[in-house]
Amino acid sequence: MTHYFIVPGLGNSGPDHWQTHFEKSADNFIRISQKEWDAPANQDWIETIESALVGYNPDDVVLIGHSLGCTAIANWAKTYQKNIKGALLVAPSDIEAPNYNFDTPGFDSVPLDKINFKTIVVSSTNDEWVTLERAEFFAKHWGSESINIGEAGHINTDAGFGEWPEGLEIMKKLG
Repeated sequence: MTHYFIVPGLGNSGPDHWQTHFEKSADNFIRISQKEWDAPANQDWIETIESALVGYNPDDVVLIGHSLGCTAIANWAKTYQKNIKGALLVAPSDIEAPNYNFDTPGFDSVPLDKINFKTIVVSSTNDEWVTLERAEFFAKHWGSESINIGEAGHINTDAGFGEWPEGLEIMKKLG
């Protein structure tokens, strides 16, 4: 059975966020809880991801990241070099953009190393935290399939993404 590990971004994902709806959809969806949601440290986040996966068959693991969670997954992939089933990377924040002014120690740049498992980057044309061009740039470097879902903002609750059945359908491409 595939186990889906949810990796929210800065501030966690609230009760109406699509990640929370995914989590409630089945018992094999598990949210990875970080120690610090509002001033995250990169090293802590990637170690928490690694700890959450202990005991699971890598062939049965899919990570589901949103925003800064996508960068955490890319950093985890670079650090641990594991080969899991795949990752859905939704609205990856551009932490190098001039408007990114959050306290996120160690999240200094977006890793551009190829990720050694199947990934899908989902982005929009009007995301305030990453331009479509940058999201596609990340996808190209990571070796990801890139899906542009149009004008969808940051693909979060504020943009109207509570239940997101299309996201679940996209995730099925990971096997």
